[in-house]
Amino acid sequence: MTSTAQASKSGAPAHPDHLGHVIFIAAAAAMGGFLFGYDSSVINGAVEAIRDRYDIGSAALAQVIAIALIGCAIGAATAGRIADRIGRIRCMQISAGLFTISAVGSALPFALWDLALWRVVGGFAIGMASVIGPAYIAEVAPPAYRGRLGSFQQAAIVIGIAISQLVNWGLLNAAGGDQRGKLMGLEAWQVMLGVMVVPAVLYGLLSFAIPESPRFLLSVGKRERAREILAEVEGESADLDARVAEIEHAMKSEHKSTFKDLLGGGFFFMPIVWIGIGLSVFQQFVGINVAFYYSSTLWQSVGVDPTDSFFYSFTTSIINIVGTVIAMIFVDRVGRRPLALVGSVGMVIGLALEAWAFSYDLVDGKLPTAQGWTALIAAHIFVLFFALSWGVVVWVFLGEMFPNRLRAAALGVAASAQWIANWAITASFPSLADWNLSATYIIYTVFAALSIPFVLKFVKETKGKSLEEMG
Repeated sequence: MTSTAQASKSGAPAHPDHLGHVIFIAAAAAMGGFLFGYDSSVINGAVEAIRDRYDIGSAALAQVIAIALIGCAIGAATAGRIADRIGRIRCMQISAGLFTISAVGSALPFALWDLALWRVVGGFAIGMASVIGPAYIAEVAPPAYRGRLGSFQQAAIVIGIAISQLVNWGLLNAAGGDQRGKLMGLEAWQVMLGVMVVPAVLYGLLSFAIPESPRFLLSVGKRERAREILAEVEGESADLDARVAEIEHAMKSEHKSTFKDLLGGGFFFMPIVWIGIGLSVFQQFVGINVAFYYSSTLWQSVGVDPTDSFFYSFTTSIINIVGTVIAMIFVDRVGRRPLALVGSVGMVIGLALEAWAFSYDLVDGKLPTAQGWTALIAAHIFVLFFALSWGVVVWVFLGEMFPNRLRAAALGVAASAQWIANWAITASFPSLADWNLSATYIIYTVFAALSIPFVLKFVKETKGKSLEEMG
């Protein structure tokens, strides 16, 4: 970014005339992140009801829960190309429409197979939204506010998780504590999934209230409209001609990285690509999504009352928000590596305590009191340390660590690895838990422990470095 591009005609940094409007634009785009978080967690309230209604085992249940991630991977992989052809806003509207259809279908399934189908459709929608939101915010946000506005996406995800747990808890209470209890003529779990219509429709409506990306408008020759939007978000005092020229120059000179660019070294990919893949895999293999997909089921399996289990899932989500805020405050102050290492140590402690607590036999269908409280507190410790470290830091690393000529393609590979790892953990947990819940948490503890030497040996600090310094 050149100083000219960031400067006003008087030489001062360009600031928007209406900062509140710019914040609204970023928040509206981040609604896609809210949908991501909401959908990821809302299924938590329906797991046991789906198992009971369709009389299925853990393996089949896991596939229905995890299949949405296949849609996410496809949506994320195709979103960029779709957005380049029809625009960022139109892409958001398609995502909102698909998500609305998915919510209705999930609430009114004819059988298990179409419930799985609607989850794939919803997954495709949030996969698109998860890519388009950050890209759009980066392209629209004024340079002076880009980092803070970019953090809206992660904040929206964790808020979406918390709101879904709160709504599930409220609906379960309304249904008398029974996931299959009647609400509005449907079973409670169906209403939980159907409520997703509300944020999906809101996302779609908000997409009509925000402008198209100036970068896309310039790519299709709408120069004047792009200039108007730049004035709207960066202020009339900004040197708009310089900004337009800079964006056009960047678009002409940028190298579109391809899969072939990543090849090299002794193990197919270049070493830096493997490090990105490693960060993605470790982020998921500590079992974080078990806390969001299966937490109510987990607590019920060790004797916690269903209503209380939903409440504990909600408190875990609040801890997730607190940890995310801590990470946002400190990631630029103390650096990425220190946060990752602190988080890994904290996760090891939390997961090890959970493994110890779950190793005890149930007494009258419940864990002994000491072990039960230990498991509950340890679960919150685990989520807190994940949120203040790997939950945010991995995405920061992936956005910064790759050389410019590789960034887009390498980020795509690393993100795909993350979806696959997420699917593997989500699909395997019910069967592993049936086998041995304590051993399952030992496995997650081992991965959390292994992440420490991985960071120390392979991951370099990116704090304070420009993207050009990455090679």
